[in-house]
Amino acid sequence: MSLPPWTTWLPVTLFAVWAVQAWLTQARLRDLQGLPETGEAPAAAVTLCIPARNEARELGRALDSWLAQDWPGLRIVVVDDGSTDRTPEVLAERAACSPGTLRALRNDALPPGWLGKNHALDLASRQPEALAADWLLFADADAQAGPDVLRRAFVFLGEHPADLLTLLPAIDTGTWAERMFMPVANMFFLWLVPPRRVADPRSRCCCGVGSFMLVRRAAYDAVAGHAGAPMDAVDDMGLAHRVKAAGCMNRVALGGPALHLRMYHGTWEMVLGLRKNLLSLPWLFPLAPVLAAAVLAGTLGCVLAALAGHSGLGLLLWLLVPPLLGEVHHRFTGGAADLAWAFWPLSGPLVTCAILLAFMDRLRGVNHWRGRNVKL
Repeated sequence: MSLPPWTTWLPVTLFAVWAVQAWLTQARLRDLQGLPETGEAPAAAVTLCIPARNEARELGRALDSWLAQDWPGLRIVVVDDGSTDRTPEVLAERAACSPGTLRALRNDALPPGWLGKNHALDLASRQPEALAADWLLFADADAQAGPDVLRRAFVFLGEHPADLLTLLPAIDTGTWAERMFMPVANMFFLWLVPPRRVADPRSRCCCGVGSFMLVRRAAYDAVAGHAGAPMDAVDDMGLAHRVKAAGCMNRVALGGPALHLRMYHGTWEMVLGLRKNLLSLPWLFPLAPVLAAAVLAGTLGCVLAALAGHSGLGLLLWLLVPPLLGEVHHRFTGGAADLAWAFWPLSGPLVTCAILLAFMDRLRGVNHWRGRNVKL
């Protein structure tokens, strides 16, 4: 019995697509600049704004790293967004030890028309030390930085002027699923965000990553800050888009391994994190079934090829990806290869699960994150 035509053209097409993506990965890595090790950093007043909701597990280490920065006069404002874990206690301990540097605010009431993180960052940005700053640094509550990261970021800005600089972090992993999936996620991000075009004022490409966004206060105010898009689920990329659209310069550089964080603890947290962001753009919602099918086809293509009688092509497709993951992982973290990457096709079902959950959230008209449903 003859096989249907798709059993030939689909595996071949998928292999061609992944071959192009292999070339694209190499190009993106070449264009991604790192931070200078040494150099002269211009003096500037900086206020770090951190939103925190149920972040007790990572917040203490993150704050300790920021308090150790070799940047004179750094001020830190942390907004506790209604945490129900030990986040308030962690904040109180660090604030008591650094009364002139760190200040913690508690906010239990989320106003209508706001997402929690956006409101927390807006609140932090309106504090006196933030209003007086030349630059605002937005960082997630789990991001940890080596003591010279901020200084090196300003050295980079001295060489490559910008109004918004974002640094890509190294991703710490614990479980097998995190080790398998996070390098895939980093590689996919590089495909979507070409560093060279981010720095091109003629291009609409932009980049903002929540672990480190250093933005000039004047540029932030020019776009009304987080108040300019209070319901933007992907607030970091949204802010970068609005800043660049206003005629300001946006750049991206590699912050890892000195800048690092553990985004998720286990498979379910990864699914929930993707669930919050995947369908944030309105036009993606009706395309969710197509997007899910494309993800499954792209990641399980090696299995499909083998089932269609093209076992050699399936093997090549399966073997093509781990070396790419290795290059991305080593560049971001300096780490060694991991056998978990051999199971990279399993990233597809994980992402598909998140897409389906996000699709159901949009049907219900809510955004779900950290135990809170916000009406869209």
